[in-house]
Amino acid sequence: MITNKQKYRGVVIPAVTPLTGTYKLDHGALEKMFHLFRQNHTMPFINGTTGESASLPLSLKKELIIAGGKLKVTGEILFGGISANSLDESVDLAKLCFDNGADAVAATLPSYYTLSDSQIKKYFEQLAEKISGPLIIYNIPVTTHMSIPLGIIDELSHHENIIGTKDSERNDERLQSSLELWAGRDDFCHFLGWASQSATALINGSDGIIPSTGNLFPGIYCEMYKAVADGDHERAYHLQSVSDTLGDIYQKGKLLGESLWSLKVLMQELGICQEYVMSPLKPLTSAERERMIEAMHHVREFENLAVKNDV
Repeated sequence: MITNKQKYRGVVIPAVTPLTGTYKLDHGALEKMFHLFRQNHTMPFINGTTGESASLPLSLKKELIIAGGKLKVTGEILFGGISANSLDESVDLAKLCFDNGADAVAATLPSYYTLSDSQIKKYFEQLAEKISGPLIIYNIPVTTHMSIPLGIIDELSHHENIIGTKDSERNDERLQSSLELWAGRDDFCHFLGWASQSATALINGSDGIIPSTGNLFPGIYCEMYKAVADGDHERAYHLQSVSDTLGDIYQKGKLLGESLWSLKVLMQELGICQEYVMSPLKPLTSAERERMIEAMHHVREFENLAVKNDV
């Protein structure tokens, strides 16, 4: 029997949602993205934070889930985001995800009301009971303004439908404690969404990483994962340094929403998708666009980074 740890592991890319100039789903770009992830042995996570899920109309979220399911091929793993402030909306999105080939879904806390510990636990219990497949608890305080206590996640980890956590909280002590709790569990997986600690997390027993820079160069993270598996920690930390440098280009000094436009600018330069972002996000200056593009090409040339995509 395949355990959760054997199935849900590796590099997951929190995919941007590619948009056209009229703010519709860009199906051609989505196909390019899935092909790029596939070529680099990584897995897509659609309708998440990097995918602007909080700003997408419900109809576009559903279109994205259906389109993603059609692009999945046999043997691949697909993750779908179902976060919403309404429990019923999350349940409906989960059903759509599973009906269209998603292997697991991920949900943050609802982000409007501040919740007590007992409310947090009850929410995920209700969600897990109402959906028909595997659920990942997604902790991201920068957007929900709440941190899910590790003790609560550990209690929830024994629910048959809750198979892991994605943690994007930037907290060294929390990362260490998480790995102490779950690195040895066959039934519960830990994924890190804090890109700058990817190598450290993998070396110390995390099951996978979810780096937004993987939208640009997923091969960096495939190679990092392989280096850790081979015990080549020096190589893993070199790739971590490359990841950090690229991440700084579009993230440093910016709000999260500003960094999402910046990421799409770099993806457009690589011919992957266009730079359009959904309101209330908006572009920055032309000068900033040119600075980022120049910086990316400098790193790409220095590190001989390739974008494999022959769609």
